[in-house]
Amino acid sequence: MTAASGSGHEIGLPGLDDELRRLDELARGVAAAWSSRTLAATTMGRERALLRLFGVSGLDRSGLPLAGSVVDRFVGSSRERLADGVSLPFAMALVEYDVSPLRLAVDIADGLIDLEREAELLVDPDHRARAEAAVSGLVAGAIARIDANRTARRELCAVLGDPAGPWVAAAIQEHAAGGAAAEVRDLAQAGFDVLRIEVPMGRELSGLLEAAGQEVAPWRPGGAGRGDADPLGGSSADDEAPAGSQRGLAAIRRAADEAAATRRGYVRLASAAPPLAAPEQAVVAAFERVDLVVADAMAEIVSSGVDPDRALADHAFGAALHRRAGTMVLIGPGPLVVGPDLSRGRPSDVATRSGRALALQLLGVHLARGSGLPAEQLVVGAVPASLAAERLGAALSLAEVALRRRLLPEHGLWFTTGDADEGSTGPSLSQIGGLLPADAAAMLQVSATHRPGSDPGEAAGAARTVLATGTMLARSRTGVQLDGPALDHARATAAAAVQALDGLAGAGWRSILGEDFDDAERRRFGADAVTERTESNHPLRQLLG
Repeated sequence: MTAASGSGHEIGLPGLDDELRRLDELARGVAAAWSSRTLAATTMGRERALLRLFGVSGLDRSGLPLAGSVVDRFVGSSRERLADGVSLPFAMALVEYDVSPLRLAVDIADGLIDLEREAELLVDPDHRARAEAAVSGLVAGAIARIDANRTARRELCAVLGDPAGPWVAAAIQEHAAGGAAAEVRDLAQAGFDVLRIEVPMGRELSGLLEAAGQEVAPWRPGGAGRGDADPLGGSSADDEAPAGSQRGLAAIRRAADEAAATRRGYVRLASAAPPLAAPEQAVVAAFERVDLVVADAMAEIVSSGVDPDRALADHAFGAALHRRAGTMVLIGPGPLVVGPDLSRGRPSDVATRSGRALALQLLGVHLARGSGLPAEQLVVGAVPASLAAERLGAALSLAEVALRRRLLPEHGLWFTTGDADEGSTGPSLSQIGGLLPADAAAMLQVSATHRPGSDPGEAAGAARTVLATGTMLARSRTGVQLDGPALDHARATAAAAVQALDGLAGAGWRSILGEDFDDAERRRFGADAVTERTESNHPLRQLLG
């Protein structure tokens, strides 16, 4: 633990020093043991992301993501082709046909070019050398674009002004890019600093959900079909693109910059992607200057049923790319773990659930740090949403904040308000004011700002007042220590977190996900789309530096 844990403004946790030191050591150890596997892996998501880095964007003629169509055509269900990767066969075709990456991708998706044939040419050393040179050029171009966006963010903040923290955030409600861009302008003028956009579900996840018997509705803006646009010529209906698509985020970024120039303060965009999308989310964030992404591997594994090896490999790729782009990453307060309870046939108490959540959050943070993300680019969720329903929710939440400040002192905290009228969970705005630490950059997402007749300016102003007042009060007190129910919860939570990490280190994911984790009949999402990569056939080293 760092020297920051000795701040005079910190909330004390008497009698917990040894337990928290053990917890920190366990999280670092498990993360280090798992990191080597993620470095050696590739996934379908990583391969799609590489094509996006090479300039393959937009939809194919049937209205599906073009990068995914290319990877699906080449890889199919072959682990051998997945291990080899799509990059070199794609580059071999670029050399042969002398076309743009986008033109080539369209021809592959249309069945006019077969990447299996291009892969066969790589056996010849001269062909392989030319393909490797082409890949190096594509990666260099992607790096230049990413670095230019990082520079643009820094320069815009210097010219327009960068609002001092803590920031106030709101979620965009509109689903189409045109409406979302207008909403961004309105909320930026109302005083919000961070605007969050949901990324639509990808084809891989939707296919897996449908195969599992779940109904998945396709996203069709305005009731129109998605296959009307020419993938090479673009579409005049940019306003109807999904707000969280790459094309939609590009339009929203322009709107945010226009609003920033008007209000004289930089406006940050945040994206939240569904499972199996972390690598592509990272590329889009880097290319379209998305400033913060919600990327939580542990939540994908526990809450969404994603295969652990797949989630960890995807998020390691994403974290390394976020480091390069300067994108901030939000890791939630930890998922709700009930697998062990289902195996035992009885529910656990609130401290046990909180401890499991804390353990997995720490693990996620240390995995991201191991992938190269510095502390200043990692923000952590402050309070598990489930505590809002507890009778002593405010006291328990204070313990949660104190634990995270001690264990993660270098990281900013993210609070999300609850709103009983909207059925959401989380501490109320007034409760958050009493939870703020003095020594951490706090960020606050205000929920339910778009009810009919509501004024987003009032919501932003109320949140900013709570943040300012809470921070001032926290800085006005020293020597505060937990006691009573809050201290009891902190002790029980820390003990449960140690137990959870001990279980992970010894028994693996079965200790968290339940006894049926290894059941071959219950394959987890993405398990068939992750494998050890062929080292010489992958451009990750050059890309990630």
